[in-house]
Amino acid sequence: MPEITDLLKAMNDGDSQALNKLLELAYLELKKIAKKYMHGERSGHILQTTALVNEAVLKLMREQRITWESRKQFYAILARRMRQVLVYYAYQEPTAEHIGITDAVVSPTSSAEIRGLHEALDKFMHISKRAAKIVELRYFGGYTVEDVAEILDIGPATVERDSRFARSWLWREMTGKAHE
Repeated sequence: MPEITDLLKAMNDGDSQALNKLLELAYLELKKIAKKYMHGERSGHILQTTALVNEAVLKLMREQRITWESRKQFYAILARRMRQVLVYYAYQEPTAEHIGITDAVVSPTSSAEIRGLHEALDKFMHISKRAAKIVELRYFGGYTVEDVAEILDIGPATVERDSRFARSWLWREMTGKAHE
């Protein structure tokens, strides 16, 4: 959407109204991203989709100034902020009993799993920033292989290869066992 890109440029230029206009345009897409995040959460979670979007936006607004480059970057940053909000809430809850890593890389279904995955991803970031970003976008943001390839400006085969590497590493880190 050219309008979103124009508003991001306006934000870079200091237009204080651009963020409000941008959020109006992007709200439905942000709710889709939040819905994907919330899909794996337990029923009765304190946050609902709208609240997750709002908390992520508030988190973004409290940050130092970001130099906006593209619509894709905007959505990727907001998806990351949503993950951070869910991790924060996961640390506020009692732990659960198991870790949920599957062949799809990860499918956290409890607060303990989200905390464990968050900690493992932080470690993994030091090994492969790109592969960690792929996990974050695919399994927290709900993006497809093609979407991630476009966002990171890499090929789909690279996304899949890095996903396999991440799956294996995260499995071993979180379970102490080699991934089969």
